[in-house]
Amino acid sequence: MAADIFPTKKTVNATSVQQYQQQNLNNNNTIQSTNWQGLYPTIRERNSVMFNNELMADVHFVVGPAGATQRVPGHKYVLAVGSSVFHAMFYGELAEDQDEIRIPDVEPAAFLAMLKYIYCDEIDLGADTVLATLYAAKKYIVPHLARACVNFLETSLSAKNACVLLSQSCLFEEPDLTQRCWEVIDAQAELALKSEGFCDIDFQTLESILRRETLNAKEIVVFESALSWAEAECQRQDLTVTIDNKRKVLEKAVYLIRIPTMALDDFANGAAQSGVLTLSETNDIFLWYTAAKKPELQFVCKPRKGLVPQRCHRFQSCAYRSNQWRYRGRCDSIQFAVDKRVFIAGFGLYGSSCGSTEYSAKIELKRQGVILGQNLSKYFSDGSSNTFPVWFEYPVQIEPDTFYTASVVLDGNELSYFGQEGMTEVQCGKVTFQFQCSSDSTNGTGVQGGQIPELIFYA
Repeated sequence: MAADIFPTKKTVNATSVQQYQQQNLNNNNTIQSTNWQGLYPTIRERNSVMFNNELMADVHFVVGPAGATQRVPGHKYVLAVGSSVFHAMFYGELAEDQDEIRIPDVEPAAFLAMLKYIYCDEIDLGADTVLATLYAAKKYIVPHLARACVNFLETSLSAKNACVLLSQSCLFEEPDLTQRCWEVIDAQAELALKSEGFCDIDFQTLESILRRETLNAKEIVVFESALSWAEAECQRQDLTVTIDNKRKVLEKAVYLIRIPTMALDDFANGAAQSGVLTLSETNDIFLWYTAAKKPELQFVCKPRKGLVPQRCHRFQSCAYRSNQWRYRGRCDSIQFAVDKRVFIAGFGLYGSSCGSTEYSAKIELKRQGVILGQNLSKYFSDGSSNTFPVWFEYPVQIEPDTFYTASVVLDGNELSYFGQEGMTEVQCGKVTFQFQCSSDSTNGTGVQGGQIPELIFYA
């Protein structure tokens, strides 16, 4: 990032600076020349040599919790130029003249990452340190570094870490990141709830997720995930993992699980036998399912709205002919890209042009040859020119400005409808789709015509 602002003039110097920085990460720097200043033509390069360097250091920080501290040298002037908090600490009206400052609440690696940005104008983030670095950047008011941390988190956001990042984004008051987390959690709710990270969230975040109206998940999955969280919470509180303690740590959040909206089989074979519900609650919920006069329940009884899928239709018309469209184990495929993150839930496919029939469909979604999602299912075609949805087990996250390959292999009636007058670009609400032909297509599907008329997605 900084290289675009401060282009390196001499390769030798850049290498030397990088070597110094690597040494300095271990607080192990030594100056090799009495005229070292003359080796570096820019102030950026000379400042970089001072990063984590004892030379001319006029303050030291003892960073990290007790037992895992690291002593880091600093230079008040450089730090004050890079942070208003350091400026107030060293040059403000209430400045204290301390030679050593203890910072127990910041991880050493994160503190060094922040100093590297202040001294070297370089941003060095990793998955293991980005949250701690964001905390340090917020604490010392280094806004550009904080923004870079948020961008890194948004880029790496997935169902596996969305719940944890949701909790952190609220803590750090980053509303844009919070919104991105909710988009992932809503669309890929079952994956997010089953992730290990879900068990690490705080109680307030748990409540907000259980309360969420747009969760795209079966309620039995919500229930089972809440029990997994409760088990982890028992361990955090040093409680024996028992049914009673699970119920205890869930507190009133258990009533946010919409148990009465489960399928009866899910309730009877799952929630009713979990032991978490009282006998009275179990009886009342059974009556809720079966009785004409339903009892009052503390649980929310209204199903979640979930998400409404959108459809991107890429053909302007469809047709059928006596010799098209045939299926003999060949692949119909198309490539597409979007300008905003979306979640592909499935494809809309054409059916038979010769009356009603059933098709077997193997659908697949790939990026650069790597399979991201696939499913084998059947759908019934009624003989009309309508499209028929085929779904992935879980929605697949699609990142912007990258081409993905959508493929299907059909087995069924040999003759079907097919699309024509295809479009290379389609606007669907706030999302723009672009299409191009795929080399995987061996059955004739391309941009102008063929199968896979629709991409079904959440945005």
